[in-house]
Amino acid sequence: MAIEFRSVTKRFGDGAPAVDDVSLEMPARKTTVLVGSSGCGKTTLLRMINRLIEPTSGDIVIDGESIRSRDAVQLRRSIGYVLQNAGLLPHYTVVDNIGTVPVLTGQTRAAARRRALELMEVVGLDTAFADRYPAQLSGGQQQRVGVARALAADPNILLMDEPFGAVDPIVRKELQAEVIRLQRELDKTIVFVTHDIDEAFLLGDQVVILQKGAHIAQRGTPSEIIESPADEFVASFIGTDRGARAFRAKQTPNGTVLVDGSGRTQGVLLPDASEDTR
Repeated sequence: MAIEFRSVTKRFGDGAPAVDDVSLEMPARKTTVLVGSSGCGKTTLLRMINRLIEPTSGDIVIDGESIRSRDAVQLRRSIGYVLQNAGLLPHYTVVDNIGTVPVLTGQTRAAARRRALELMEVVGLDTAFADRYPAQLSGGQQQRVGVARALAADPNILLMDEPFGAVDPIVRKELQAEVIRLQRELDKTIVFVTHDIDEAFLLGDQVVILQKGAHIAQRGTPSEIIESPADEFVASFIGTDRGARAFRAKQTPNGTVLVDGSGRTQGVLLPDASEDTR
């Protein structure tokens, strides 16, 4: 399902707008990543999609239908939502957390449990954890439960609000790889919020770099943004002005490596290296 923001503004009180007249298209069955510094409005944009926050003006349209025409509770149940700290119910087991929305939408507890066990396998979580409680899981395992819960009602849209910001770098890489795999297998429309430009470039089919007020500094594929930054702000944000993404080849006794502008080795060049086609 495609998502479109049409001149959307959001004000909290009498201050400057958190989101200021934003128009943006998020294509169906692709991953759009909203990236920017803290306070730029990216999470506010995300939460307006499922009406956790209501726009002050403008409209958000999903496949041609205004979200204002939808019952807010039913809309939220039809859209998957993954939070930074998983947001699991501490007194519910893993399967009960995952089955929350299916039960609310009328499935029996037995059917919801079967669905939960299936989804645990989908997100790479051992079903032996099914009857454990969130406090008995690691941070990475909790996030996998959060993703499974968001997928439980088989939504077409999946919202992910800095979901991996609280886990360690190794687990974060594993979870990022899971998002890429799930998108290839499940073909969802994903909206992902992060402040990490490397994560944005890794996950995004479309990357939207935001400034204060959710003003769009640039949007495009990772390749388009890296190859042609729109202005000095974008160049600085992605690191090209510091040589962080300017690589040169260096010959070593063991082959060719890639070195950044600071002289640090960033990777190796394979003999049959070709353009990335992800």
